[in-house]
Amino acid sequence: MALDHLLVLDLTHMLSGPYGTMMLADLGARTIKVEPPGSGEGTRRLLEKDPDFSRQGMGAYYLTLNRNKESVCIDLKSEAGRAVFLDLVRQADVVFDNFSVGVPKRLGIDHEALSRVNPRIITCSVTGFGETGPDIHRPAFDQVVQAMGGGMSITGTPQTGPLRSGIPIGDLGGGLFGIIGVLAAIAERERTGVGQHVDISMLDAQVSMLNYMATMYLMSGQVPEGIGNGHFVHVPYNAFPTADGHVIVACIGDAFYERFAKFIQIDELSKPEYLQQPVRFAAKARIEALISEKFRTQSTAYWLEKLEAAQIPCGPVNNFAQSLNNAQVRARDMVVPVELQGGERVEMPGNPVKLSANAPRPFTRPPTLGEHTDGVFSKLLGYSAERIQELRQQGVIA
Repeated sequence: MALDHLLVLDLTHMLSGPYGTMMLADLGARTIKVEPPGSGEGTRRLLEKDPDFSRQGMGAYYLTLNRNKESVCIDLKSEAGRAVFLDLVRQADVVFDNFSVGVPKRLGIDHEALSRVNPRIITCSVTGFGETGPDIHRPAFDQVVQAMGGGMSITGTPQTGPLRSGIPIGDLGGGLFGIIGVLAAIAERERTGVGQHVDISMLDAQVSMLNYMATMYLMSGQVPEGIGNGHFVHVPYNAFPTADGHVIVACIGDAFYERFAKFIQIDELSKPEYLQQPVRFAAKARIEALISEKFRTQSTAYWLEKLEAAQIPCGPVNNFAQSLNNAQVRARDMVVPVELQGGERVEMPGNPVKLSANAPRPFTRPPTLGEHTDGVFSKLLGYSAERIQELRQQGVIA
């Protein structure tokens, strides 16, 4: 695997951090969760007793985000626990956390401290607002940064008001940019031999993903409103109701519109002036109303077949059952089985990164709390059985 030469120490919890380390583990990095003795990482408890969303005492959060990982328990608040952790750092490449700003320094495990024992170490912290600026100590969760980042304001419509993304893009965005930062730091370390700290702000990630729409505002001063499933430039580009669902049509540019107008056979839409984007955009409401009226006369499958034959960009609006059972999704191994203890299997989303030199790998089950403590400390660190037992009796490890 591409990253199987790397050792990642995973201090993450909840979603943004665990998602980042999950992806690193999926790509082959040996990833060791360092959890507090007792209850372990917070998501172990989420949904753990729900009959629909848990298996073997692990809820869907923990099952998904912690596949391919190992687990050790260390009390990082104790001096002896920090000493054990520093022994792990001496062997590691990356330490990844999503603690609140200041927590790593208070624990004595910030980059400055860790680099003294391993100058090659790369640390990554994913926080709500980053480690500089006036808001660094504000608490933040997914919906907070979705809202503050501007994306929610354009997701709904003037009628609905702002809407958050259905998926937790605030959390997931932080994890994804954390991966990018870590891989960039690894690439630079190949040249310099020295590690560095990666500072990821979930709010920064949201603003970055505003992309060209932010530039449009900065150029014009015009604040965009929510336009639902429509587009700021292209027409038709929307979700249209059919007799039994919805179809997405995405005509980008005049050439696709001309092809669509011939396909749809609505006289009004064939007016020559509609071949020009500014005129078409000014008539957006009328054009989309006419398309909706016609699309309602037939089923989703009917329109998809016709649209695909005419080579017009289109797709169904799938629910989870339709998406996760889609032939293309399954062919790309984007739904994978993970075998739990006793042979029970749970399906979950696969790894979207396909590397030509890497054969597909089976995913290993998420670890039980502290499952690998003895093995990691004896084989990786060379601790004797007597020392491990002494640390356990002192409550330093579990």
